[in-house]
Amino acid sequence: MLGFLKKKKNELYAPADGELLNLEKVNDPVFSTGMMGPGYAVEPTAVEIYGPAESKVTSVFPTKHAIGLKTQAGVEILIHLGIDTVELEGQGFDILVKEGDSVDGTTKLAHMDIDFLKEKGKPATIMVLLPSQIDRQLSVVEKTVEHGEAVGEVI
Repeated sequence: MLGFLKKKKNELYAPADGELLNLEKVNDPVFSTGMMGPGYAVEPTAVEIYGPAESKVTSVFPTKHAIGLKTQAGVEILIHLGIDTVELEGQGFDILVKEGDSVDGTTKLAHMDIDFLKEKGKPATIMVLLPSQIDRQLSVVEKTVEHGEAVGEVI
């Protein structure tokens, strides 16, 4: 009856409030050139990070700067928190999920201390990457978004 309110299983969501960007605008060639696969980015204005798709957590990096996910269709997703943040060895991040957890666009994955990252000279840009879709392209409409807002689809 309220099916029209349900989100599609293959939708991709904004992982945080902020400015949605196409990946080529990210200030790091590893991401902007698509070496890690297609995707999109958000320049966050809020510290809470949410799931970018209906998926399961497959890994939480020990340095807390990245979380691996997999959709029911088997598409791998990597959410990367900040640029060069692996160097912080987990400082500035509080991960709220663990391997095996089911998540969607309403699930809080992490808390990222944007002020701490700025203090350390690290951009807080969040990248949502599809490493298993390396031969594909993904383009988003750049705009201001709220977490959980649909921004694209997993093909």
